[in-house]
Amino acid sequence: MNMGRVYFVRHGETFWNVENRICGATDIALTERGHQQAIETGRLIREQGICFDLILSSPLVRAAETARHISEITGVPVRIEPRLTEQNFGKYESTARNGTEFQLSKQHFADRYGSGESMLHLAQRIYNLLDEIREDHRTYLLVAHNGIARAVQSYFHDMTNEEYASFGIKNCAVLEYEW
Repeated sequence: MNMGRVYFVRHGETFWNVENRICGATDIALTERGHQQAIETGRLIREQGICFDLILSSPLVRAAETARHISEITGVPVRIEPRLTEQNFGKYESTARNGTEFQLSKQHFADRYGSGESMLHLAQRIYNLLDEIREDHRTYLLVAHNGIARAVQSYFHDMTNEEYASFGIKNCAVLEYEW
């Protein structure tokens, strides 16, 4: 039985995070503070002796840049993993993160938000990825997004619909999971 680990880091602060807007699959850049958060997270990972074999990053620039900073500090290579792309929130992209309609929609797992991606489809691609890396017997750092963090959390822990919909982590927070 593999008792390995997987780590998860949410990207640094973006311009839309500052404006309380949903980024989703929209490719929004890091702020200067976001770059600094990523550098500080890389230093923290190194100082705490957190070890992993490979960094898998979402291709969206906010995550890819965060992963690049961590890679430069830790010396661990990055591979872009398209399945880590943030959920496409369709009609809610660029709208307020705390919008009432959006908060309710997040509890309806088959909802595609008009032209977006349902929570069920998101879970399928994230669970498939986690199943693959679990069998690989290496330790990974995943650098991705808040929506991806939700799916990863639900893979490792039972959650109600409400807990899933409200789960979130801060920019550049580091989570650790054991298989």
